Order: sequence, then structure tokens, then C-alpha cells
Amino acid sequence: MALSREQKRRVRQGRVRRRVRGSSERPRLCVFKSVAHFYVQVIDDSQGKTLVAASTLDKGLKSTLKSTKDKAAAKAVGKLIADKSKAAGIAKVVFDRNGFLYHGRIKDLADAAREAGLEF
Repeated sequence: MALSREQKRRVRQGRVRRRVRGSSERPRLCVFKSVAHFYVQVIDDSQGKTLVAASTLDKGLKSTLKSTKDKAAAKAVGKLIADKSKAAGIAKVVFDRNGFLYHGRIKDLADAAREAGLEF
């Protein structure tokens, strides 16, 4: 029986998650994209806490976006998470693509976060 698209992503997610762990020094930058929105969290896995979060649903960001699911939205969320992380004193993270291919909108989000000063 063939795996569905979501099941394939879960398999990739498990492979990535085995290697990528966030710590207090370098928390994990976890990305999720749904059909309509982007969600990003900076997570300290040793404590099990979300330190910073951003998404296309944030009030200040949602009103400025033409669409919440295109490359421009991904870049805006990447910049927002980098700004919030720097304000919280987080400069270095490990990137968790969460089973999504590092291409297109995920790559644009990561590049925008790097350009805004986040190191990974």
C-alpha cells in the first residue's frame, strides 16, 4: 500500500528529528506550513518550552500581507521570527524543516531569517 503525502512527510520528519535537537545554547527553529499559513517556533527541547513563536496569523503581520501562503509571506515570517529571537537574546539556532523539503517557501523563510541576523 502506497503512503500518502502526509505519511511521507512524517517519515522525513522522524529522520530529521532524530538528528536535530534544540538546547539552551542553540534552540530548535521548527517550521510548519499548512495550506493557508506558516508557523515558526524556537523551541528548547531540553526544557520542553517554546521560547519564541511567529506566524502569518500575527496581528501586525497579517494585515500587511497580500496572501498568507506565498513566498512573500514566508520571507515576512522569517524576518519576524529573527527579530523576536534577537529580542529574546537568541542568536544561534538549529533549523528543523519538519519533514518539508528545503525548497521554495521553506528555503525563502530560512534565508530571510538568516538575513535578519539569525545564525544556523
